[in-house]
Amino acid sequence: MTPAQEPIAVLGSGSWGTALAVLLAHSGQSTMLWSRDPVQVVNMRKSRRNERFLPDTEFPASLQVTDNLVVALKQARDVLVVVPSAAFRTVVASIRQQLRNGMRIAWGTKGFEPGTGQLLHQVVSNLVGQRVPSAVISGPTFAREVASGLPTAVTVATTDSHFAAQLTERLHSKRFRVYTSTDLIGVQVGGAVKNVLAVAAGIADGLGFGANTRAALITRGLAELTRLGVALGGQPGTFTGLAGLGDLVLTCTDDQSRNRRFGLALGRGAAVKAAQSQIGQVVEGVEAAAVVVSLARQYCVEMPICAEVDRVLRGVRTPRAAVDSLLARDLKPELG
Repeated sequence: MTPAQEPIAVLGSGSWGTALAVLLAHSGQSTMLWSRDPVQVVNMRKSRRNERFLPDTEFPASLQVTDNLVVALKQARDVLVVVPSAAFRTVVASIRQQLRNGMRIAWGTKGFEPGTGQLLHQVVSNLVGQRVPSAVISGPTFAREVASGLPTAVTVATTDSHFAAQLTERLHSKRFRVYTSTDLIGVQVGGAVKNVLAVAAGIADGLGFGANTRAALITRGLAELTRLGVALGGQPGTFTGLAGLGDLVLTCTDDQSRNRRFGLALGRGAAVKAAQSQIGQVVEGVEAAAVVVSLARQYCVEMPICAEVDRVLRGVRTPRAAVDSLLARDLKPELG
């Protein structure tokens, strides 16, 4: 049995976790999707679909579901964690005692860990050490489109060349193209900071500003993202790739993005809690904004757009005042 034929466990039954599980199962791989909610598991077993998050996607025959972590991991060679960043440490900690020799961990979670500000590869390293190969999957992806088999490209970042080749083989298909990178830091920073910038883009559109404003926010937002990513140790070229510019453009311009829709609600006058309630799922940009601003301060990186988003979320600036503040900044050359 080749590594790509060995069972894989996907931990997290939200839209993205379900979409990746469907993708893997469609290629004939034995895939176990874990949910912490036993009621959801019962419903998914009955309907053979995730009625809450991807109701139009039927599960392939090789996709099974469980609410038991031991069962999920029993046969798996690879573990793919796809839960909100706030739950990431808890899930990884709960599986570390069950990791057998030869197992590997990957994650599709995007974001910094709330509270600590750590990137998720640091969380994994702290919990399981260097003995377990690890990788991150990131890029411009909407779960519904992946589950529907629409053409998509992502980046897999890992410093383990064998894991890179085998995880790429697992994921790659005619409609899902995988590129590899060794820049774990840059790929993760891109996936985390873009959520904050998507909130900014949504706010601008919610206020009724036009395409000019959106393009300016994306361009200057990319400059902010790159500055922080490089300061943290990322490679500059990563931020013009799929996990940087690609993901940023996607989440800032399409209303499938929860972070953009959240920003739209804020721009149209909704309070933060009301806007979150409208989305009905985790809005990663809310937690990420405070972390990004803290890191920018720590590393002396200028990130005015992210700083204004943070002020809006903390209630110390209205959305319109935030835009006015950005426009009132001192004039300067465009130096990146």
